[in-house]
Amino acid sequence: MLDVVALLEDLPEEGVYRGQVGTVVELLAPNVFEVEFSDNSGNTYAMLTLKAEHLMVLHYEPVKVA
Repeated sequence: MLDVVALLEDLPEEGVYRGQVGTVVELLAPNVFEVEFSDNSGNTYAMLTLKAEHLMVLHYEPVKVA
C-alpha cells in the first residue's frame, strides 16, 4: 500500500503511458492493485486496476541486497 510505481507499458485507452507515476491505493488480489495517477496539483486523472507485471516499484532510498 502507498508504494510509488511507474507504468511499464502504454495504455492509451486509459489515457496513461509508459513511465507515468502512480500510487498503489489498494490490493485487490494477489499481484493485482488499484493504482491512482495524479497530476502535480494532486488531481486524480486515472484510477486503474493493474497487475504487478505492468508496474515497477520506485525506490527513494538505497536498496539493501542480502
